[in-house]
Amino acid sequence: MIEIENVDKSFGALKVLDGVSLAVNKGEVVSIIGGSGSGKSTLLMCINGLEPIQGGRILVDGTEVHARGTDLNKLRRKIGIVFQQWNAFPHLTVLENVTLAPRKVLRKSREEADAIARRQLEHVGLGDKFNAFPGKLSGGQQQRMAIARALAMAPEYMLFDEVTSALDPQLVGEVLDTMRLLAREGMTMILVTHEMGFAREVSDRVAFFKSGKIHEIGSPEQLFGNPQLPDTRAFLNSVLK
Repeated sequence: MIEIENVDKSFGALKVLDGVSLAVNKGEVVSIIGGSGSGKSTLLMCINGLEPIQGGRILVDGTEVHARGTDLNKLRRKIGIVFQQWNAFPHLTVLENVTLAPRKVLRKSREEADAIARRQLEHVGLGDKFNAFPGKLSGGQQQRMAIARALAMAPEYMLFDEVTSALDPQLVGEVLDTMRLLAREGMTMILVTHEMGFAREVSDRVAFFKSGKIHEIGSPEQLFGNPQLPDTRAFLNSVLK
């Protein structure tokens, strides 16, 4: 499980996370919603060890992410993360982009990495794009390639940081379908998302962030159907119009 205990994070004088606590169990899907600047994306970066924290602790399967002796490269093999931008190598084919990390990090042979990459690209519906270059893919296809690239490392957890926010509306659905598939297969996921209908559909729990805190958390039915706090209701009213 992922355990987040009273975590504080600041950028200079700006406090971005303020005493955040959250436990995510294996197989659970937790969506994080809230306005811009509320700390949602920063939390994912802290879980993955990409940003340091100033207080509290984060544990992944009992390993403290920010402890001095933690091997972050080893730990990150458990935690796939997909960002808004896919950051592919433009001079490599789709297949080569996905085989790179298994070969360089996991020390897989070229043949084994190739088999893994083909399997994951087929998994996300890109079985016909092995030899294409990223610049020839649509935005939705590029984002699905990024998901396949993360899955090729066989992570136990997946973090998604607003992965549809940079896409044209007509491309959003294909990426959400891929994430639905992962949820049905039991992948443990933390999603930062603006797609409220999707969060309501796939999540076990939804957390509303405001001012660096988890303001309210509950089942999708409770949070969307009967939010308890005025700020939660106001946010949902603004985005569900």
